[in-house]
Amino acid sequence: MKISNFRSEQEGNLFKVAATIVWEDRDRSPQDIYIATTQEFAKDLSCNPHSFLVACIMVAFYYGEKRIYIDAEICPQLIENLNTATALVKHWYKSDRSRLKIEAKIKTSIETPTTDDRAAIFFTGGIDTLATLRLNRTNYPLTHPGSIKDGLFIYGFADTTLENFEKAYNSFDEITKDAGITLIPVYTNIYSHIKDLEYESIGFWRDYQTGAALSAIAHAFNKRITSASISSSDEIQYLAPWGTHPLLDPNYSSYDLKIRHEYINFSRFSKTKIVSEWDVALQNLRVCDELNLTAGYLNCGKCAKCVVTMTQLLSLGLLKKTNVFPVNDISAELIIKKANIKHWDEEAYYLKLVDLLQDQNRDDLIQAIKKISVQFRLKQGIKKVDHKIFNNALYNYYENTIKKILLKQSNI
Repeated sequence: MKISNFRSEQEGNLFKVAATIVWEDRDRSPQDIYIATTQEFAKDLSCNPHSFLVACIMVAFYYGEKRIYIDAEICPQLIENLNTATALVKHWYKSDRSRLKIEAKIKTSIETPTTDDRAAIFFTGGIDTLATLRLNRTNYPLTHPGSIKDGLFIYGFADTTLENFEKAYNSFDEITKDAGITLIPVYTNIYSHIKDLEYESIGFWRDYQTGAALSAIAHAFNKRITSASISSSDEIQYLAPWGTHPLLDPNYSSYDLKIRHEYINFSRFSKTKIVSEWDVALQNLRVCDELNLTAGYLNCGKCAKCVVTMTQLLSLGLLKKTNVFPVNDISAELIIKKANIKHWDEEAYYLKLVDLLQDQNRDDLIQAIKKISVQFRLKQGIKKVDHKIFNNALYNYYENTIKKILLKQSNI
């Protein structure tokens, strides 16, 4: 893979930095990837080669490119870090792919910083982000270099509409004012330019690319910020290989930009409680990326993310005290239908609520939680047997044959 043709350009009301990607080992047309923002923040956007290298490193590795050549000078620290990152995921996923060679000129001069240290956060309006921001405000003096001053709010990483994105951006005004941060809108095709390669799943994005894609955005704003925080979605006891991880994300750092993976020592429930005690955040919470939303709401109230958040808020007696969901109660049927537990941490999201729900005499929800827990553990048991006895043959047959047949029959 070759990365070249770095440029800055304006398209309508957006100011972009872009580069051209040429695939060498896959029959695929050259593609442009870009990162853009509005005129207000155009001066902070940099056509930084680091940004495009970080955006492409896992793409090139996963999809079988033998090398990644970039026509630019790159920080040697970043090159070493990226080699570590690819070695780590290769080990995690027992990949048989060859080691990816990074070919770049070494950056020999270091520019004198023109701004003081300035920290940012990848902002979504969800529980993880808001808890990280709240904890930062609690733990860091405003004069500390690690005190968060900016939020990067990104369009292009989730299947939401531009209308919903801009509606959400405008709705965060109260939160950002209360927290004292500047919210920067960012538009990118880092995900969409390879989305067609994922077919019916998002396995690559989930398992390899999330932290890299976020970090690429931060590098594009290196004229403004010196560090960026990724809010952990897992806690220590449930850590597993993932596309954003405390061992992986810091490897997207260079000499002039530090990537941080924050607060793995807090459970999802602990974070929800922290956010619930911040009323401005509670009244403007956004956890949902669904396309079709009820008029006047940022959350659908029906997807897996909404259901777990609503259940946790209900267990705290706070669901009726916020109007961010179309309904202020939740049914056992909805939990059973939408919880969609796939990992042990997601099971813990619900199991930790049982005692609180018992205090509220919500036996219906407790029984629903027990049911989805049993279903999840049964699946895990089958996977364990498949792995130990059949070397994952059952899973691979399902993924490669049965699932594709079902998808084709469903016209998905």
